[in-house]
Amino acid sequence: MQYKNLGRSGLKVSQLSYGAWVSFGNQLDVKEAKSLLQCCKDNGVNFFDNAEVYANGRAEEIMGQAIRELGWKRSDIVVSTKIFWGGPGPNDKGLSRKHIVEGTKASLKRLDMDYVDVLYCHRPDTQTPIEETVRAMNYVIDKGWAFYWGTSEWSAQQITEAWGVAERLDLVGPIVEQPEYNLLTRHKVESEYLPLYTNYGLGLTTWSPLASGVLTGKYNKGNIPSDSRFALENFKLMD
Repeated sequence: MQYKNLGRSGLKVSQLSYGAWVSFGNQLDVKEAKSLLQCCKDNGVNFFDNAEVYANGRAEEIMGQAIRELGWKRSDIVVSTKIFWGGPGPNDKGLSRKHIVEGTKASLKRLDMDYVDVLYCHRPDTQTPIEETVRAMNYVIDKGWAFYWGTSEWSAQQITEAWGVAERLDLVGPIVEQPEYNLLTRHKVESEYLPLYTNYGLGLTTWSPLASGVLTGKYNKGNIPSDSRFALENFKLMD
């Protein structure tokens, strides 16, 4: 396994990571998660990703319990989670200071961890000023609940605005973006983000390399296998 710095940070992550989307809490229990995570670690993977919305928080609980029962040293692994969709209430979603702080604390409780290494803003929030979000993410970092922050499925303009706020206020900007990237979805990574790699040293942790399984060919005949992610009732709500 090869390891690379995440963006311009000093954080080293394996080139392959494991994400809990779809699997933990939907298809795998703690026992199966432990086996899968140990297999990843045995093969050099040190980077494990989650989100508050995955299986309505159950994915974080399973990952945290599995890591605890495996007895892993926390400093040996990199754990990330994402904040945006926390619940049905009007303040249980989005990137307000209120939800970022409360959502992060709730995620840490489910993970049973004192901190995550990387905290993502899972989507842009057009109803919250970017300055409020940047300040809130820095508050989380200052509290020691996360070491770095990033974005997921933000536009280049939104990331540039966030960095503008961070530089103006002498705060920490987003070091990483997590976009979808595969043969069917290429524009952001290969075109739109190009200036950000040079201007801000933006790192990427891309998701869905097989386009949710479409590129495997298993859906070519129009059938949806019963054990596939498209057979899950709430699949479309978890990206």
